Amino acid sequence: MDSNKLAHYIEATNGISKPWLLAQLRLIKLKERQSTLSPEDYEAALADLHQDLMSLGEWWVGLEEEVF
Repeated sequence: MDSNKLAHYIEATNGISKPWLLAQLRLIKLKERQSTLSPEDYEAALADLHQDLMSLGEWWVGLEEEVF
């Protein structure tokens, strides 16, 4: 799925309030522009995304049926 399709899905399902979907969108967008970034910039952006994802903590607790 490309970033446009995922963005439309997020909008259609009111996923803007779901940080795991936004992190997935950021990851797809980063992958799409990987060829335009230096390896150092790509690695820094990926590390930033990873840190943000880890900051979510156990976001799935209580949402297992919906998420998985």
